[in-house]
Amino acid sequence: MANAYRAYRTIERRRCRQIMVGAVPVGGDAPISVQTMTNTLTTDVAGTLAQIEAAAKAGADIVRVSCPDEDSTRALHEICRESPVPIVADIHFHYRRAIEAAEAGAACLRINPGNIGKEDRVREVIKAARDHGCSMRIGVNAGSLERHLLEKYAEPCPEALVESALEHARILQDNDFHEFKISVKASDVFLAVAAYQQLADVIDCPLHIGITEAGGLRAGTVKSAIGLGGLLWAGIGDTVRVSLSADPAEEVRVAYEMLKSLGLRRRGVTVISCPSCARQQFNVIETVQVIEERLEHIDVPITVSIIGCVVNGPGEARETDIGLTGGGKGTHQIYVSGLADHRLTNGDIVEHVVDLVEARAAAIKAGEIPASS
Repeated sequence: MANAYRAYRTIERRRCRQIMVGAVPVGGDAPISVQTMTNTLTTDVAGTLAQIEAAAKAGADIVRVSCPDEDSTRALHEICRESPVPIVADIHFHYRRAIEAAEAGAACLRINPGNIGKEDRVREVIKAARDHGCSMRIGVNAGSLERHLLEKYAEPCPEALVESALEHARILQDNDFHEFKISVKASDVFLAVAAYQQLADVIDCPLHIGITEAGGLRAGTVKSAIGLGGLLWAGIGDTVRVSLSADPAEEVRVAYEMLKSLGLRRRGVTVISCPSCARQQFNVIETVQVIEERLEHIDVPITVSIIGCVVNGPGEARETDIGLTGGGKGTHQIYVSGLADHRLTNGDIVEHVVDLVEARAAAIKAGEIPASS
């Protein structure tokens, strides 16, 4: 039964070829990479780099930077040089910005087929990408489809998004350029998911998945989790961005929670906690909130259970690295590696758990114990 259960939890990812975004492999057997996008003015080099560094600290593998004008692509030289992660230049309307971004050191050029211009302009972008070792992303959006496709289909639909993507993939392939990935985003979950499902069946390039303009932190997280969770569960998606009207680092954290929930990627602390009830022996909600904040800096995978009473506490603790189960009279049980280890009586719960997790993280990094699988 245990082996059958593990098999049931295994996601078989869609097979595709691999490309490189700077030093980050995308597709093939590479881990699903996490992306975000800066929202600073690109000409504010210091502010943009600070946001990139914060996103990288949260776990971003790749960061996209908008290049709306020539001043932005000039600033991109320093941004690319100082960034701790590869930079994707986001290009709309002006194909020359893509050429300038390639010259500035961008690892990838994101172009929007709906507004980049005629095929001869795309060829110039291809040449710049090839000359400077850039990969590319064909970024199709339901909100900016080409006019002829809107006339053909009357409205954005999965078939229109896929046709747009394939038309521009053909241009790249006809010019012997194959270092590209594709996205077919929409703010409508049904539309985006259907488009990705169709596209996954007809092309072998990596897919960048996202639900665009998903909304604020709470609503956008739920919406993205529904759409992206379904795709990831089906094995579709090689790199992911959660689009939120929120701090870019929050996009990264939400993406990792999705990947962790599906067993696709592990990073940092995973907290398993109860919603609390009258049986709780300590303030679970407040404790969990503070512990999560205190442990944001941990980047190795560790599981922690925080359960308010003995109904489910011991069972959950058996499956985690560090466990805390609330007990009566201010005496709580601490578990380590799934086993009851010691009791904590009237101590500082937060400090104790944080100390245990930090010590375990240090031991994992030193190679003294393995990370949780």
